[in-house]
Amino acid sequence: MTTRSQFRVGAIQMTSGLDVDTNLDTAHTLIAAAVEDGAELIALPEFFALIGRQRDDAFQIREQYGQGPIQDFLRDQARRHGIWLLGGSMPMAVEGAPRVRAASLLYDSAGEVVARYDKVHLFDVHVEGDSKRIYQESQGVEPGNQLVVADTPFGRLGLSICYDLRFPELFRGLADTGMDMLMLPSAFTAVTGRAHWEVLLRARAIENLCYVIAPAQWGRHEGGRETYGDSLIIDPWGDVLARLPESVGALVHEIDLSRLNELRSRFPSLDHTTLEVNWR
Repeated sequence: MTTRSQFRVGAIQMTSGLDVDTNLDTAHTLIAAAVEDGAELIALPEFFALIGRQRDDAFQIREQYGQGPIQDFLRDQARRHGIWLLGGSMPMAVEGAPRVRAASLLYDSAGEVVARYDKVHLFDVHVEGDSKRIYQESQGVEPGNQLVVADTPFGRLGLSICYDLRFPELFRGLADTGMDMLMLPSAFTAVTGRAHWEVLLRARAIENLCYVIAPAQWGRHEGGRETYGDSLIIDPWGDVLARLPESVGALVHEIDLSRLNELRSRFPSLDHTTLEVNWR
């Protein structure tokens, strides 16, 4: 596959609520805005189709892989606009189990799925200072167990979701396969976002000498959750190229892979690793 050197990417920031159709309408509008601004590769945030009140809400809208209205929406948007589109995360049915996988699906410009990543690290934490405080994602979600890097016209694209950000060994595993760009759709809590969001994203870009595109959920959601927002596009030196702090919108910026190649040539830290990384 021929790789483009320069192109524009889009990161969509949303405040998803309790109604799937309303959320998809919002995503449709924001995708169109990103396309209007020249984006050819666009990523939606985690939980773009629904942020519910309780754990079972995601189970109620689960889909079988390859069929369902949420996947139909993603397929149609990619084909209609002639773009590559990442559906940040959506609940995918698990055969014979009352749980789902949190799946991120990458569609090409013909509307075909070219990669699927199932979230590996699940958010089971007690967040001090958060009104909701205790999160137990593993009670309704089955973890994935595979690294995913996709070949695209925009280079090799590594996939991850939200809480994965805290586990650098996963990203070094992606980098070892030649990842050029990292997608990290998220719904960081307001508390952890203020403390850690930007510094961790910049660290992952620096450590792996890659571009990072991080679309996020933002604001107070109908179900009571509050997310941090601040969608970011970061270059391989850790510089923030573009950000969308506190609003719903489409963040678009140009990517230049020649800069990535120049940095990796001049500063070949990825070639200096002396320890074998076991991301699991």
